[in-house]
Amino acid sequence: MNAARALAPVILAVLLLAGWEAACRIMAIPAYFLPPPSAVLTALVTDGRSLLASAWATLSMALIALAIAALIAWSLALVTALSRTVERAVTPLAVLLQVTPVVAIAPLVVIWAGVEHPQRAVTALAVVVAFFPIFSGALTGLKSADPDLGRLFALYGASPLQTLLRLRLPSAVPFLLEGLKVAAGLSLIGAVVAEFVAGSGGSQGLAWRILEAGNRLQTAKMFAAVALLGLMGAGLHALLQVVEKKALIWWRGR
Repeated sequence: MNAARALAPVILAVLLLAGWEAACRIMAIPAYFLPPPSAVLTALVTDGRSLLASAWATLSMALIALAIAALIAWSLALVTALSRTVERAVTPLAVLLQVTPVVAIAPLVVIWAGVEHPQRAVTALAVVVAFFPIFSGALTGLKSADPDLGRLFALYGASPLQTLLRLRLPSAVPFLLEGLKVAAGLSLIGAVVAEFVAGSGGSQGLAWRILEAGNRLQTAKMFAAVALLGLMGAGLHALLQVVEKKALIWWRGR
C-alpha cells in the first residue's frame, strides 16, 4: 500500500510527460512554440551548469529573505502579543502589506535599492512576500494558549512577559513552524518576481535566464528553468515538512 502511494504521483507524471511528448511529435508542434519533454531534458543537460548556478543564486536570496522575514515577523508578533493596542495598530498595516500585489511595488523597491544592486531589491521583495504568513501564524499561535492555563498563571501572579515566554510561546510552536513552511515557497516567488522586474543580469537568477532564453526563442531552456524552480520549491517545502515533523515530536515530548 505504501509503495503504491509513493509510485502513484510518479506514474501520473510519467503518463503526462509521455502524452506531452506524443502530442508534440504527432501534431508537429514547432519547438519554439512548445518543446517536447525530450528537448527540455536536453536543455537541462546542455545548459545545466549555468542553470544550476542561477538556481543557487535565486535560492540563496530566497533563503536569506526567509530568515530576515522570520526574524522581523516573530519579533513583531511577540511585541504585538503583549499589547492589544499595539495589535490593533499593527495588524491592519500587516494585512495591507499582504494584499498589495508585489508586482505593483517591485519597481519602487528596485529604484530604492539601486538599479546597480538588484540583489538588494530581490531580497527585500522576498522579505515582503514572506512576512505576513510568518507574522499571522505566530500571532495566531500566541493566542492559542489554553485559557484555563492562562487563568492559572494569573492566579499565581505571573507577569505578562512570564506568561508570554512560558505559556503562550510554547503553545505557538506548531503555528510558527506552519507559517515558516508557507512563507518558504512565497519567498521563492517574491525573489523570482523581483528578478523579472529588475530585468537585469546583475542578479543572475533563474528569472534572468528565463528572460534571456525568451528573447532568443529558446523555449526548451525556459521550460528547463521553470522546472528547476518547481523542483526547488517542492524540495524546500519537503525539507521544512521534515523539520516540522521532527520539531513537533521534540516539542510534544517536552
